[in-house]
Amino acid sequence: MAVLSVVGITLVGYRGLHLNQTTMALAFLLGVLGISASWGLREAVFMSVIATLAFNYYFLPPIGTFTIADPQNWIALFAFLVTAVTASQLSARARRGARAAIERRQELERLYAFSQLLLSSDNPAELLNLIPRYIVDSFGIRSAAISLASRSDMYRSGPNIDGLESSDLQLICLRGEPRFDAAQQLAFMPLRMGMRVVGCVGVSGSVLSRQTLEAIGSLVAISIERAGAVEKLSRAEAARESEQLRSVLLDSVTHEFRSPLTAIKASVTSLLGSPNHSPERHSPEEKQELLTIIDEESDRLNRLIGEAAEMAQLDANKVEFRFTFAPIGPVVANVLDELKQTLVHHPVEVKIPPDFPNARMDSVHIKEVLVHLIENAAKYSPAEAPIRITAEAKNRMLTINIADRGPGIDDFEQSLVFEKFYRGRNQRVQVHGTGMGLAICKAIVEAHGGQLGVTSQLGHGSVFYFSLPAA
Repeated sequence: MAVLSVVGITLVGYRGLHLNQTTMALAFLLGVLGISASWGLREAVFMSVIATLAFNYYFLPPIGTFTIADPQNWIALFAFLVTAVTASQLSARARRGARAAIERRQELERLYAFSQLLLSSDNPAELLNLIPRYIVDSFGIRSAAISLASRSDMYRSGPNIDGLESSDLQLICLRGEPRFDAAQQLAFMPLRMGMRVVGCVGVSGSVLSRQTLEAIGSLVAISIERAGAVEKLSRAEAARESEQLRSVLLDSVTHEFRSPLTAIKASVTSLLGSPNHSPERHSPEEKQELLTIIDEESDRLNRLIGEAAEMAQLDANKVEFRFTFAPIGPVVANVLDELKQTLVHHPVEVKIPPDFPNARMDSVHIKEVLVHLIENAAKYSPAEAPIRITAEAKNRMLTINIADRGPGIDDFEQSLVFEKFYRGRNQRVQVHGTGMGLAICKAIVEAHGGQLGVTSQLGHGSVFYFSLPAA
């Protein structure tokens, strides 16, 4: 390339444009600078020598020979050669500086992208398995491996060892000093958190700079410590929430189970009689009333136990659903027939289009959802308040709405009523319940691929709705 450049410049200056010595000297210098910027110092020095010879032969008298007649031309020729070589060196140095700056910028970009990848997981075990692959993908090396001082496990980017022996990694963990093997293209760097060595990272296939490896080690150590801290915090938070839930459960279960047991105990004690009261003193009507209380409270106790057991099965994903494509209308009619006694003081208006699409559902469990929602509508609404049941289809989903005229739910509580054991602040005393009904409904609906929600306005009632996939 240098020879071709000299030949081209010489032909243009000597045979084409017939340029003078000064112009040709500047043209040759520009060519040398171009070669230095594009190809490097060695090619530029070689071109400088070739250009000096061509300049002497074609442009310094006597023309056509390498003889120099005028001593001043010796000075000019020497000045041209020195200028060309110096310019080549300066250009090559600038080129090396630009290349180094680009490499540093690329390393910073890779380190930034690598740091973003390290934030993708807060699970220490998952992160340790992902980090070697992240290093390979981010820095273009063949393989990587990580070893922790506190564990004997090795975490690799692939099945190949590539010279990254576990014994070498463990040795670096113990010594705390990096090791480089340029011939084998291996590098080992300890993972430090301050003065403490938490592990070692090894790379194979490309020798990264020491600064880059130190940055990788620091980022990996920080990410591992961060994931461990997040996991510990999550465990502490889970333990706290578990303890809080246990307290809420015990409080709710104790209160709700004590009420029917107290009523049953009082009725049985009254029937059996006491030291001061003979059981024969009760009239048939009183005995019938006490037996009715025992029967109702036993049913209530049985229902409480059933709801608790069902909620536990739903949480453990042990409930088997049998999905079929069926119309929702007959299920609603069946529920209303079953709840005749509950709805005796509430007129019910049902508006389901006759051509309403079939739903993908387990009819038995959706019936349970409707029972809960309609019972709640009747339970929290005043006597003679109507209940409206409507249905609509949109975007391949079917939505069933149950509207009541109850007291409504505060905006703050609308997101809490579906939590287990939560009951409205203003309804905890007036209405019996465990606070598990809506949580059971939510779990069933979500298992169908739908959603359960509520819209409400204080003093004007609530609309509970749930969606199901259309057939």
